[in-house]
Amino acid sequence: MDKPEDGELQESIGGNLIVKLRRLQKGNQTLEGEIKELKQTSDSLQNDLEALHSQSYQLEKVYKEKEELCRKVQFQCDKSEQDFERELKDHKMRKDLLEQNTCEIQEFKLKHRKLRMRFENQLQHLMEKHKKLHCVFAPERLPDELERAENKKTQLLSVEQLKLAQLQKLEEEIEAAKKKKQLETETAQYQDK
Repeated sequence: MDKPEDGELQESIGGNLIVKLRRLQKGNQTLEGEIKELKQTSDSLQNDLEALHSQSYQLEKVYKEKEELCRKVQFQCDKSEQDFERELKDHKMRKDLLEQNTCEIQEFKLKHRKLRMRFENQLQHLMEKHKKLHCVFAPERLPDELERAENKKTQLLSVEQLKLAQLQKLEEEIEAAKKKKQLETETAQYQDK
């Protein structure tokens, strides 16, 4: 009776082993399927990672280009700002020079007007004296008086010519001073550049 029990036991153990073996084979197949899925997922993730690395490289390249462009724009902006400040300074200097020249011209006109008024007053005074001469002097003295008046007139005309020459000289000096200042200004501007 021991033998049949041993056979049953062996069959039972063999059946258990077969069941366990089938379970292990099934588990092995499941594991292999999961490994394949994990490998596919890993490959997919690896491809995604490579694509991200490629995108990252391209973005870094674009970033560097943009950064360089930004530096160039900043440089141009700084240069434009410096040019604007220089032009503003030149404009102010020209404006100051124009105001100075305007003041000098006004002063010159005022001096000229004063000289002219003095001359007109002297001429008016002489004309009044000349009118009185007719009453004061006798007709026989008229030729001598006329000669003196003619001399006086000649003197006055020479004084007037002298004054006009002085006035012309003043105008030339002012013009020369203007040219000199303009030349100095242009030289200073050239040196500043």
